[in-house]
Amino acid sequence: MKRLALHWQITIALVLGFVWAYVASSMGWMDVTLQWIDPFGTVFLRLLKMIAVPLVAVSVMRGVASLGDIRQLGQLGVRTLLLYLGTTIAAVSIGLLLVNVMQPGTRADLAQRERNHAAYESWRANPDSPGSPGNSQTTAAPATIPDTEGPLQPMIDMIPDNVVGAFSEAAMLQIIAFAILVGVAMILVPAERTKPITDLLMALDGIFLKIVELIMRGAPFFVFCLVAGKVGGLAGDDPSRLLGMFETLGWYSATVVLGLVLIIGVVYPVLIKIVRPDVSIRSFFTAMAPAQTLAFSSSSSAATLPVTLECVRDRLGVQQRTAGFVLPIGATINMDGTSMYQAVVVVFLAQFHMIDLSLTQQLTIVLTATLASIGAAAVPSGGLVTLILVMQSVGLNPAWISFVVPVDRLLDMGRTVVNVTGDAAVCAAVDRWVE
Repeated sequence: MKRLALHWQITIALVLGFVWAYVASSMGWMDVTLQWIDPFGTVFLRLLKMIAVPLVAVSVMRGVASLGDIRQLGQLGVRTLLLYLGTTIAAVSIGLLLVNVMQPGTRADLAQRERNHAAYESWRANPDSPGSPGNSQTTAAPATIPDTEGPLQPMIDMIPDNVVGAFSEAAMLQIIAFAILVGVAMILVPAERTKPITDLLMALDGIFLKIVELIMRGAPFFVFCLVAGKVGGLAGDDPSRLLGMFETLGWYSATVVLGLVLIIGVVYPVLIKIVRPDVSIRSFFTAMAPAQTLAFSSSSSAATLPVTLECVRDRLGVQQRTAGFVLPIGATINMDGTSMYQAVVVVFLAQFHMIDLSLTQQLTIVLTATLASIGAAAVPSGGLVTLILVMQSVGLNPAWISFVVPVDRLLDMGRTVVNVTGDAAVCAAVDRWVE
């Protein structure tokens, strides 16, 4: 008998998690749920946090170093990176605009948001606690995370004064800045001298991705425990609260989907129209349909890469050397859909916990989500790993992502379609400058 695909296992697990949370809330089993089931969800989050920093650091180093000789790549490499960064910044900006306009996090019941805020204050006082949404009846006014000291403080904060400390504290921006610097230095040092390091990075990248794969094999069980515990904690002894959660998740999902539609329906067509007016929008999407279909079903831009190469080369007419250079880099560092989604999630969860993020914090999200996309694993739900780090960059509790896990898998399929389409759009644009 053919084994059920992982994404269906996860879908079934999260549904069962909701069912268990409802039954436990109705039958008074919450103590058993929180003591014997929820801890496995916490283990899942810790496993993701454990692998996040080394995975991102190695992926960024390898991705930057893979650019080769900067002097030989010249304008081609620069244009490729600028286009990828440009589309990512546009995607994150769209996500922030939509989540601030639609404010899905404020659609939840006020009493629930007040309980969430009380739990947040408790977590700030004791960050080592699991941080499960609590059932405290304490009310609280909206909070503002303390802002940085000056307009250039984020730039200062990006540079670590102690690399070991940056890694131990999971200071994401500092880790990425260090990794980029190492990658650039590797390009400038003769290849024969850096080959052992390059081989080591390739080996480590494969090992860390395998660890993510092993963790995700247990995802159905972990997701069940995570949803049962966290959703059960939100519901408490009142199962009617679950209905409000479904409504809130619906607004959140609608915000993410609208953002994905705007990226794939506006950003990429505009890019193609400006840079490649000889390629019609219709022919572009027709050519990319096989890759988009596989991306939607597999939720992995890495697994889709061979089909993306074929579509771009044979159906769009892009030169082999352009596709062979631009697309592998894109599969590593270009995650427009994932970056947009992370921006929406972070602000949504802040709204859901009655926390006001200042303009500086939201700009930090743009920067962190853009840079973290470089190290996002091109595997199903790989964005969850870097999402933890984006949450930490603005002082939010990473455990809160458990609230959006129930709908993450379906949204991940759409995000991957956007990621793959963005790779192809940039590849077609860059090919214009290749003789």
